[in-house]
Amino acid sequence: MKLLIRVYAITSCLICHTASADIFWLWRENQLPGGETNWQYVANTSSSILILALSYTAIKLFLSRRQVSRYNRELEKNREQLENRVEERTSNLNEANKLLQSTNTALAEEIKEHLNTTNQLRGSEAYITDILRSMPLMLIGLDDQNRITQWNRQAENISGIDAQHALGNNLWKCYHEIPLTQQNVDRSRTDRKAVSLKYSQREQYHFNILIYPLHNQLETGVVILIDNVTEQVNTNNLLIQRDKMSSMGEMAAVMAHDINLPLSASLKDLQVVRQALAEESADRIELNELLENALIRGQQATSIIENLIAFSTGGGEEKKQTSIIEIIENSLELANTLLSNPSELRFKDISVVQQHADNISDILCHTTEIQQVFLSLFRHACYSLSAIDDADHAPTINISTTDEGHSVTVRIFHNGIAINEEQQQYIFEPFSNQGQNRHHYPADSRLSFAHFIVVDQHQGNIAVTSNETDGTTFHLQLPTAN
Repeated sequence: MKLLIRVYAITSCLICHTASADIFWLWRENQLPGGETNWQYVANTSSSILILALSYTAIKLFLSRRQVSRYNRELEKNREQLENRVEERTSNLNEANKLLQSTNTALAEEIKEHLNTTNQLRGSEAYITDILRSMPLMLIGLDDQNRITQWNRQAENISGIDAQHALGNNLWKCYHEIPLTQQNVDRSRTDRKAVSLKYSQREQYHFNILIYPLHNQLETGVVILIDNVTEQVNTNNLLIQRDKMSSMGEMAAVMAHDINLPLSASLKDLQVVRQALAEESADRIELNELLENALIRGQQATSIIENLIAFSTGGGEEKKQTSIIEIIENSLELANTLLSNPSELRFKDISVVQQHADNISDILCHTTEIQQVFLSLFRHACYSLSAIDDADHAPTINISTTDEGHSVTVRIFHNGIAINEEQQQYIFEPFSNQGQNRHHYPADSRLSFAHFIVVDQHQGNIAVTSNETDGTTFHLQLPTAN
């Protein structure tokens, strides 16, 4: 570019110098008369000027071409940059579109999942609502102002008030006959623990009421469950009455057997006395002995009846702290007196061995009831021992007591006839519960009444283990007084 400018300057100087020379010469040498110039000189002058103009134009055009080329290159470069930017922007837009599409797809999936979750929640809510509505219990929900928030179908049926009129109203203003007071609800809300109540009208209705607070709610609400257990209570009462009658029947059979033993012996002695008096040849001393035996048998029957009366009235008295060893000793004395049928094995002929641990704790019990239990066990052992017909057999009863801390355990062992597995299943069951098996195990050999006294009346346990090899052992466990 600089070289061209230099060439242009030199050429211009030469041309101007030449033209100036010619022009000066023209004006100096060839001036026409009258002041006019020759046309040749004019033409030369014009040509020189035209050449100068053309040269300038050519140089200008060359320079403009060069500048245009430079501009074109710059424009091409800018176009390439613009295309690159457009391509880059297009690529970014495509990536953004793809990301937007994937985001839209993920959003659609999330919306679909939210819709499924919403439908599941609605289904769960409807399911829970249906459960609450269909509960067989009367369910009532209360807020912290004792306004009703839940009122199920059972509540509608019992109260006669539909949910539309109950919801939002005060419980006691809406349902005056509800079998609980506001103090019960306030106590559960204040203590923040469940409260159980029982409400009954004898021979009419019975309710079990449970009140529990809601801990995870902003408002301290409560839920009330009222269960109408009238039919259940009536059924249980019938079962209790049946078991009582069964136990009384068993006790009557046992007592009748105990009373029959001395009375039969007394009647037999009196018959011998009457026959001897009729023959007028009786020995006076022998008659006195027979009458004395009859008197003793009568006293035995009287003691049995007195024991039965004491037992029937002893259940209502308070339990007393008593030594279990003293009860066992007294029971053995009664057994020696009562279980003495001459035609069978007499209890006094049985070898009784006692092994008591030291410092046995006292028990809290009804003495006559526990005495009746031991007497029944001794009677059962006496029957089992008398069932063995072996002259070499030595009937034995071993009694041992141990102190377990919170309870006293008594074990009564005998080597009589064993109790088979079927009899072990029924020995503690009431006579009326055995159906077809009742004839396989007689009522006077059952121990359901003893089981009732130990388990229900004294919160203890009674069990039996028996086999032909090891004999039979009754296990009694009674809580200590402390």
